[in-house]
Amino acid sequence: MQISFNSAPDAAGARLVARVVEQDKLPAGLERAAAEGARAARFTGKTGQVFEHFAERNGDVVREVLAGAGPNGDGRQAALERAGAALAAKYLTSGETALTLDASGLDAEGLASVLTGLRLRSWRHDAYRTKLKDEQKPTLETVDVVSAPDGAEAAWQVEQAVAEGVEFTRGLVTDPPNVVYPESFVERCIERFKGTGAEVSFLGQEEMKKLGMGALLGVNQGSARAPRLLVIKWNGGKKGSAPTVFVGKGVTFDTGGISIKPAAGMEDMKWDMGGAGAVAGAMLGLALRKAKANVVGVCGLVENMPDGNAQRPGDVVTSMSGQTIEVINTDAEGRLVLCDAITWAQKEFKPEVVIDLATLTGAMIISLGHEHGGLFSNDDTLADKLTKAGLASGDKLWRFPLGPAYDKLLDSHIADMKNVGPRFGGSITAAQFIQRFVDEGVQWAHLDIAGMVWADKPGATWDKGATGFGVRLIDRFVRDNLEG
Repeated sequence: MQISFNSAPDAAGARLVARVVEQDKLPAGLERAAAEGARAARFTGKTGQVFEHFAERNGDVVREVLAGAGPNGDGRQAALERAGAALAAKYLTSGETALTLDASGLDAEGLASVLTGLRLRSWRHDAYRTKLKDEQKPTLETVDVVSAPDGAEAAWQVEQAVAEGVEFTRGLVTDPPNVVYPESFVERCIERFKGTGAEVSFLGQEEMKKLGMGALLGVNQGSARAPRLLVIKWNGGKKGSAPTVFVGKGVTFDTGGISIKPAAGMEDMKWDMGGAGAVAGAMLGLALRKAKANVVGVCGLVENMPDGNAQRPGDVVTSMSGQTIEVINTDAEGRLVLCDAITWAQKEFKPEVVIDLATLTGAMIISLGHEHGGLFSNDDTLADKLTKAGLASGDKLWRFPLGPAYDKLLDSHIADMKNVGPRFGGSITAAQFIQRFVDEGVQWAHLDIAGMVWADKPGATWDKGATGFGVRLIDRFVRDNLEG
C-alpha cells in the first residue's frame, strides 16, 4: 500500500474520506444528517468503531467515514493503530482504490500510529490463490494524507521502516516450507537487505561442523536441505562498542523427527521459524530506519525431518560449547539449535546482552494462550526493559521463573544434560537448558513466542495468519535502551 502526504489542506475531489475521532466527540461542523446517522448507528467513537455515510459534494457523491480511537488517555497509540486497522479491514476489498485520510486533530505521533495500523492490517499474502472472486481481491492501493501536522512525514518514515520489517517477517512465516527452507531463507535476506547498509553473511554445514556445532547439525541430519547460520550485522552505534545480539530459532519445518508429531495440524509447523523470522524482520526495520545502535541478528536455520539418517532418541551430541546432550526427544529440537547459535554468537561478538526468540514449546501456549509471549531472564533489569518494550509495542510478554530446582530436572545419567525434563514445567526447563549455554556475565533473556507468531483469527493489526510478533518488540527495545 502506498501512503503519501498531500500539501493541500482539504480533501476536495476525493471519493472516500476518513477521519479519526475521539470517543463521544463528533467532529465540529458535522452535518446534521451525518450526526443523526452516527447516533442512530450507536457510533460513539469507541476504539475500532467505524461509521460511514454518503454526502453530495460539488455534484459528486462522497463516502465519508469516521473511525473511533476511544478516549484520549492511556493506550492512546495502540487505540489509534486500531482505528487505522479498522479502516483497512473495512475498505481493503471494498472496490475503492484510494482513501483520503483527513489528519485534522492528530499530532505527528498519533498520525503515524493510524498509518501503521492501516498498513499492517492491509497486508495480504495471495501469491498462491488463483481463484479469488473479484469481491475478495484487495482494491485499496493508496492512502492520501491531508491536513497533516508538522513532523508527520518524518515520524511516518520511521514507522514505515518498522512496518516493512513486520511485513518481511510475515512473508517468511507464511510461505510454505517447500519455498522457505534454510538456503532460501538466507537468499531472501541477502536480496532484501541490498542497499540497506547491513552486512549479511552465513555459515554453511562444513563450517559449522568444523566449529563443533553438533547440537544444531544433529537436528538437521535427517533433512535433504542444507543448514545455515545466518548473520545480519547493523553497525549504527558507537564504533567499537559491543553489539546487542538477537538469536532466532529457525526450524523451517518441524516434523518432530523420529519423535514424530501427530499428523493433524503438522502443516502449521512451517511457522516454527517464527523466531528467526522476527529477528530478520527486526534487523530489516533497524537498517531501513538507520538505528543508532550496534545490533546483530543470528538465525539458526534447519529442517527437522525423519529419514534414515535422522537423529534418534537416545543419541548423545556434543555442542559447540563442549557440553554433551542426551537427546531424549527429537521434537525438543529448537533448544539444540539455539544453544550452538548462542555459543557461536558469544565467541564471535563478545556481547553484553543476548536475547533469543523462539517458538519453543507447546507448553507456553497452554500457559499463556495467544495473549503473551513468555519471558525468561537471568537479569531483572533486562527483563523489566523487555516487559516495558512489549507493552509499548503491543508485543506483550509475561515473565516466568528460573531456578536450580528446575535446572536439575535436566540432569542426565550418561551426559552433561538431557534435552527435555519431565512433562510439567516444560517451558521453564526448556529455558533452563538454554541458560546452560550463556556465558558468565552476559545478560540474557529467552522469549518463548510459540503462541504469538500465528493467529487463527484476525487481531488488532493483522488478518488470520502470520502476525509478525517480535519485530516491533525488538525495535522498541532498541529505541528505548540502545539509542542515545
